[in-house]
Amino acid sequence: MRCPRCDHVEDRVVDSRTSRAGRSIRRRRECLGCGFRFTTYEHIEQEQLTIRKTSGSIEPFDRAKLLHSIGIACAKRPISLARIEEMVDLIEEELEALDEREVSSQLTGELVMAHLRALDHVAYVRFASVYRNFQDTTEFMEEVRELVNRARYEARGQQEMFEGPGEEKGEEDQA
Repeated sequence: MRCPRCDHVEDRVVDSRTSRAGRSIRRRRECLGCGFRFTTYEHIEQEQLTIRKTSGSIEPFDRAKLLHSIGIACAKRPISLARIEEMVDLIEEELEALDEREVSSQLTGELVMAHLRALDHVAYVRFASVYRNFQDTTEFMEEVRELVNRARYEARGQQEMFEGPGEEKGEEDQA
């Protein structure tokens, strides 16, 4: 590895750590020529993941673009940048696990919406309004209604899990 300061070719590794959820190794190095310390990353070279747009065009997967669009949906919400980056990592891993080098933008959008729905309903609706290209408030309200209905259904299922055998809803009100 050439030193970025003096171009010397000999160095020693000072520290090694895994990064990006174990998918790369971060190494701190020290140049044996000038003593300058610098960081390098080592990762498995994979075939580039590409996204097939609805228009039919194909472009390389851009992690920064995905991070940016999710960040816009999460703006002014109580969601940390670290949590957004973790979500992007998970989405990227899910896309790579498909063993396809070309995936549709629709699949990517649906994965983002699934993760946002579980994380924050406001961010989900913001993303959905752009992703689904809502044309009027009716479409927007329908998405919100569906989200509320799903939350009620899931909450009802949660309550049933905690009821014991032979117990019925409202029994505690009768006592």
